[in-house]
Amino acid sequence: MELIKKTNIDFIGMRKFSFLASGIMAIIGILGIIAIARGTANMGIDFSGGTSMQIKFAQPANSQAVRDALGKAGIKEVELQEVTGGNQILIKMHKSTGKSADAVSDALKAGIPGNSFTVESSTEIGPSIGEKLKQDTLVAVALSMLGIIIYIAWRFDFKFGVGAVVATMHDVLAMIAVFYVLHREVNILFITAVLTIAGYSLTDTVVVFDRIRENMHKSLKDPMLTIFNRSINETLSRTIITSVTTFLAAVSLYLFGGEVIHDFAFALVVGVVVATYSSIFVASPIVAVWEKKAVEVEAA
Repeated sequence: MELIKKTNIDFIGMRKFSFLASGIMAIIGILGIIAIARGTANMGIDFSGGTSMQIKFAQPANSQAVRDALGKAGIKEVELQEVTGGNQILIKMHKSTGKSADAVSDALKAGIPGNSFTVESSTEIGPSIGEKLKQDTLVAVALSMLGIIIYIAWRFDFKFGVGAVVATMHDVLAMIAVFYVLHREVNILFITAVLTIAGYSLTDTVVVFDRIRENMHKSLKDPMLTIFNRSINETLSRTIITSVTTFLAAVSLYLFGGEVIHDFAFALVVGVVVATYSSIFVASPIVAVWEKKAVEVEAA
């Protein structure tokens, strides 16, 4: 199945514009990381601290009804998650609300009077736990980047490995930049989405790299930039089909998945777009320029 056939777009020739756009996104993403490290970004309860409560209702109660009840009592900065296997809801309340677990119980009694409940657990999440999660997150991202460069370097070449890592880091920084600019909450689900997109981006990049390597062996006399352009155009239809399919699935989660995974789905939507862009306009041009210079040095 091919949506686009026999294109001849000069993707490598657009590298100056793509590098400029990517550089701007990367700078904003770095500013976002600094804000996250300082705790000045919109941090989720897992990182900033707060109260976690598990409530069990006598009758079915959806998260929206609970959210409305809490909102009427002035408790708005909360995360809600319906627990499967019973009429249970997990409530995470930010430390900045200044509200206690008792205030939540009173709000639910007043807002949902016909449905009794019991507080099965109530846990305070302190700032030290949040700091530990931040450190573990940074380690997870760093290890994933190291694993990518080792894998690509082993399968292709060191230059390809660097290109794949730069593209993946670009995707991570771009997602952080979007969340930072829009002041969206950075939580564990967001980190999950970032690592998911990193894997997706790598898969798309490997497909393009495979075709480049194949054409490099076939066309030994063609200019390096021509080989890269041809390879990207040959895989363009596959890239578009895969990206559009994944994008539609992410948009469906965003529109119909509910409040609990709203930010997670939004991160996926942004990530799919960014990952598709980076595999074409970031990873391949970096390797192309590097390979071109290597060939020129050998020829000299």
